[in-house]
Amino acid sequence: MSTIQHLTTEQLHAGLAHIEGAPKDNGTLEMVIRRPAVGEREVLDVGELSVTEGVVGDNWKDRPSSRSEDGLAHPDMQLNVMNARVTDLVAQTRDRWPLAGDQLYVDFDLSEANVPPGTKLAMGTAVIEVTDQPHTGCAKFTQRFGLDAHRFVNNKETSHLHLRGINAKVVQAGHIRPGDTVTKVVQPVVSGSSQA
Repeated sequence: MSTIQHLTTEQLHAGLAHIEGAPKDNGTLEMVIRRPAVGEREVLDVGELSVTEGVVGDNWKDRPSSRSEDGLAHPDMQLNVMNARVTDLVAQTRDRWPLAGDQLYVDFDLSEANVPPGTKLAMGTAVIEVTDQPHTGCAKFTQRFGLDAHRFVNNKETSHLHLRGINAKVVQAGHIRPGDTVTKVVQPVVSGSSQA
């Protein structure tokens, strides 16, 4: 089996235009991952999302967080969502996507402008909500995809694109499958009462 050669900064930046071309309204859920234990990944044909568990069978609720007041799993970091175009670029082959460590991979624009915190995204029969918790590359990401890839996804100049991805939480339980359409949930506009 040949070893994957990590991409250089120049090669990564060459893929930026393709990433920025991701759909802003109707995208696609490309892959669903469950992490039953540290270092383990299961690619799912059907994922069940729970308001209390995130991806059912995932170990999110067992992961302590330095960002939560009680040190337990952070409720606003239930789901890690990554742009599939970024994942495909840094991983180079689809079978290496799960190494990124996220649960949901979407062909969808995850930039700050398109999905600011509070944005709700529908997929399958579930709805998730983007949270304000930052999602950044870690040492494992660097080890798997290279230092240039780590710098690429965490570059301050492109931080608004959320290349490393976003954090989210489940607000409506349901089932999701690769191939599901990802859409922004449109909130009804409440008009002010008219004066007679």
